[in-house]
Amino acid sequence: MKITLTTFLTLDGVMQAPGGPTEDTSGGFEQGGWLVPYADEGMGRFMEKVFDRVDAFLLGRRTYDIFAAFWPQVTDENDPIASRLNNLPKYVVSTTLDKAEWNNSTVIGSDVAGEIARLKQQPGRELQIHGSGTLARSLMTEDLIDEYNLLVYPVVLGAGQRLFEQGSRPTSFALTDSSTTESGVTIQTYRPTGRPEYGSFLLDQ
Repeated sequence: MKITLTTFLTLDGVMQAPGGPTEDTSGGFEQGGWLVPYADEGMGRFMEKVFDRVDAFLLGRRTYDIFAAFWPQVTDENDPIASRLNNLPKYVVSTTLDKAEWNNSTVIGSDVAGEIARLKQQPGRELQIHGSGTLARSLMTEDLIDEYNLLVYPVVLGAGQRLFEQGSRPTSFALTDSSTTESGVTIQTYRPTGRPEYGSFLLDQ
């Protein structure tokens, strides 16, 4: 399986609490729910395509808690997102969670990079990360993410947790797909290609 990351970002790179004011207030964040005014059919169509390719999920503890509190309440087996989240394998990365109660969930509490590398060797299509910023950043340092789906919303917040923080591992990417939704959300799919290359526009002396 390849590991893919799908996440929602503001123009200034914030990924914290897109879905509601109380979703994640850590660090005193008070601007949760910034995605909701821009949710449209184009976003829905893209997310359905993403979930149509999934064979298992890889989630951080905070995202797991948010999802586990919401998605089991959506019981429509024809719902393209809930049906997969509620039934497919979910691997939760946490050093504080002893047991994950949500159906078909397994906790990874040690040797995270090794366990995830082993999951990648299993047959299947995509092992998907959704949100889970801390987990995503740790896997980026190990070059374990194969594809990034970044949905960028036309709003700047000026505060909040970012996907690419100061000190992120320098990485270059190839853009493999892009589109724009009705409300101006740009959807960009990238494949990492290695370390950046550098040049100069300065004239030779």
